Amino acid sequence: MEQQSVTIHGFENGHRVQSRILEERIQRAVTQGARALTVEAYGQHGIGGRLFLSRKEPVTVRITGSPGQRTGSMGFPGTKIIIEAPTSDDIGWLNAGAEIVVLGNAGNGAANAMAQGKVLVSGNIGARGMTMTKRNPKYDAPEMWVLGSVGDYFAEFMAGGTAVVCGFEPQNPDNVLGYRPCVGMVGGRIFFRGPHKGFSLADAKLEPIDDAAFAWLTDNLRTYLAAIGRPELYDTLAVRDDWQCILARSPYEKTGKKRRAMREFRAGVWDAELGRGGLIGDLDDSDRSPIGLIVNGELRRFVPVWENKKYLSPCQASCPTGIPVQQRWQLVRDGLMDEAMDLALAYTPFPATVCGYLCPNLCMQGCTRSVGNLMPLDTALLGKANAKAGRMPALPPLSGKRVAVIGGGPAGMSIAWQLRLAGHEAVIYDLGDKLGGKIAAAIPATRIPKDVLDAEIARAQEILPHIQLKEALGKDAFAQLVTDYDFTVLAVGANKPRLLPVPGKELAQPALTFLKAAKKGTATVGKRVVIIGAGNVGCDVATEAARLGAASITLIDIQTPASFGKERKDAEAVGALFKWPCFTKEITAEGVTLQSGELLPADTVILSVGDVPDLEFLDDTIATERGHVKVSDIYQTTNPKVFAIGDIVKPGLLTQAIGMGRDAAKAIIDIFAGKRPCEDTRKMIDYRRAKLEYFDPRIMEFNDLNSCASQCSSCGACRDCGLCETICPTGAISRQAKDGKEFEMVSDPAKCIGCGFCANACPCGVWSLVENAPLV
Repeated sequence: MEQQSVTIHGFENGHRVQSRILEERIQRAVTQGARALTVEAYGQHGIGGRLFLSRKEPVTVRITGSPGQRTGSMGFPGTKIIIEAPTSDDIGWLNAGAEIVVLGNAGNGAANAMAQGKVLVSGNIGARGMTMTKRNPKYDAPEMWVLGSVGDYFAEFMAGGTAVVCGFEPQNPDNVLGYRPCVGMVGGRIFFRGPHKGFSLADAKLEPIDDAAFAWLTDNLRTYLAAIGRPELYDTLAVRDDWQCILARSPYEKTGKKRRAMREFRAGVWDAELGRGGLIGDLDDSDRSPIGLIVNGELRRFVPVWENKKYLSPCQASCPTGIPVQQRWQLVRDGLMDEAMDLALAYTPFPATVCGYLCPNLCMQGCTRSVGNLMPLDTALLGKANAKAGRMPALPPLSGKRVAVIGGGPAGMSIAWQLRLAGHEAVIYDLGDKLGGKIAAAIPATRIPKDVLDAEIARAQEILPHIQLKEALGKDAFAQLVTDYDFTVLAVGANKPRLLPVPGKELAQPALTFLKAAKKGTATVGKRVVIIGAGNVGCDVATEAARLGAASITLIDIQTPASFGKERKDAEAVGALFKWPCFTKEITAEGVTLQSGELLPADTVILSVGDVPDLEFLDDTIATERGHVKVSDIYQTTNPKVFAIGDIVKPGLLTQAIGMGRDAAKAIIDIFAGKRPCEDTRKMIDYRRAKLEYFDPRIMEFNDLNSCASQCSSCGACRDCGLCETICPTGAISRQAKDGKEFEMVSDPAKCIGCGFCANACPCGVWSLVENAPLV
């Protein structure tokens, strides 16, 4: 990424920019490649913090003007902040690695709770500096350098790191350490130069400065003075006899007690007073040898269990088609793009058309990242990538079993597709001259590229036999199909428009009729269009009406419109107006009259209140309810040789129709195999099991598959990251290869101490910590 320098202003158009807005601009600039930033501050807080970059890509933030509190808070390694003025309170609060240079005085709370990094002050600081600092031994200790003196309560509860108080031109020449320093100090050290008026002797002590400590001090003193622009002071400050050092007292120094071994306590106190074995010594003669403080094997309180793929990931559980989305992202991470595309074809004949363009992406809505306030993965990118996947799935030889599928829409094609992939012949009967149903005949071309749709339908037609019906199916013809085939599947959808019982309803055009005509290029509309029904179909009607020349488009509904997603946005983009609640009284040549008496002028009225199935061809062996076919859990009707799926059972999304087809196909395949049909009984994994701390919270959009795949936590399915193996303190976890690409993570009970690090660190949530079975 090309580096660049930018200036970000904290005062615009006569107004101060909010701190949050200023931080967003800084984050955006760094994300876009800026590595040298000048920030003209106007009292904004937290400037320069949380810039999560690699140490190999350092960023420098130069602050002019007057920064607010907590400048550089939660700073990250690789960030350098130079403040060309005095600064406010809590400079470097929770600093985790940034180097912060203050060319002036600093306020209260400087370096408060700092864990890494440096705060270099060229003047004095206020009260409670270097408080509650800490140190991780794996990283460099935090440092704070002050040229002058410090305020009251300095180093309060200090627990790590090094503070250097140079005492040069201090604000209080008689006391460079302020009032009551080092109270509660438990770690770290303080080099200081100049007079003081005491510190907490209960918590800290003076120690001589040995050669190694003074070498560290003078080496870093030169670097510090160069950073604040005062290198000429080195000879003045580098006089060994001028410096003193304070260290924290150990716990044993504070209490005055010596460390006592447990073996000594048992022999000298426990057994001496209670006898060997304590209170029950006379009742039990079992082995009483001491048990180690850290136990393994049968003595563990908890045992880790690798539960790989025991639970469904939220994306897969939310997808009606059941596509294992996290498995596809794993294949992308492994560089197996063809395999990722092929996997989708095992679940749907429309991986690009539906998953990439038409689906509202329920998997994204269920994504764990969205629950954790992160940007959900863009699975539409996966779907659109499938448009370039032209490989035909491998087809097994036909088994001799035959299934008739009535209806060539998404549901019918889905079940026929699954049956053929399993080796059974599925013949589709449909009135259309090509497969696809409403996808091909009614959904506007603006929603799905024609070449993508044509390619997927052509791929399906290549392997699925299709018989075009010359006329609507009658009772006799349907009965004959049931007789001729092993099973018959009803997938005719809902194609009969529902009409409103109002005067003038014949003047309104059904939405489905209009959309089909628009797709064929034969539809026309007037300048003023009123659409009764403001769902997603109504929105499709609105965008097509605008394309055909309508200037005024109004969608009305009796309740809050149910439309959402891209369809709603596209309708609003062409200027469509939504109006509710509206109750239609009548439809006339002038337009739509509401029960309120209001007239909505219209040249064209389109009715979009839903469609119902045509069930006239069914016989009395198939039960119906409220205009739809009744089915069992496996989509079997009251006639055991007939299944029903899609809108003929229940109105729903395209993905739900495809999912019904896949589930019904699985039931039929099980029956053919002589097995009892069963469904996937796995539950969805608890969102809390996945750990999102490893992923970048700043990502606001995904532009390619690889960036998307890298941010997937792979909930419930091990992503083979090796983190559990790495983090285990006893080396108990190992990866064991199995057949093919399969593997298993195994915990050795002889080494495992049941600490739970594996379960607490696993991003996928596949490790569980269960209570150990009691010894018998």
